[in-house]
Amino acid sequence: MGGCAELMPVAPPQSTPVQTTVAEVPVARPPVQTARTVDQFDTTTAADRATVITAAQTAQAEVALGRTIASLGDPTDPGFWLKTPLVEDVRPGRIAYPANGKTVVVELRPLDAPNTAGSQISLPAMRVIEAPLTGLPEIEVFGR
Repeated sequence: MGGCAELMPVAPPQSTPVQTTVAEVPVARPPVQTARTVDQFDTTTAADRATVITAAQTAQAEVALGRTIASLGDPTDPGFWLKTPLVEDVRPGRIAYPANGKTVVVELRPLDAPNTAGSQISLPAMRVIEAPLTGLPEIEVFGR
């Protein structure tokens, strides 16, 4: 009976999206346990990506929180988010990749670390800003 758990994957609970002043940050479905490629892990849709790009381009009433070095976070955690020591609670925000000017609306999540520590970025957010998945891009973080 213990082996049955391996055959029937249980999906982790989805997080509730954070409301932004412009649009909701879409919540993607979790990837299947057999995911192996970037496309299989990134379960966002083209519409999700268009929503966060448009919202980022029209963002208002935000505060620059600082710059951080970001590494790829847990690829099985779906959606557009950034875990960072630059915030103390979950809130809507935006990140920008100065290397190419790309920007995206994300859910900012606290990371228990000094402000000088790096951050972790979701796979879909990293793909939208076109940062190298195996790199350590420096990004700008804005909160609302």
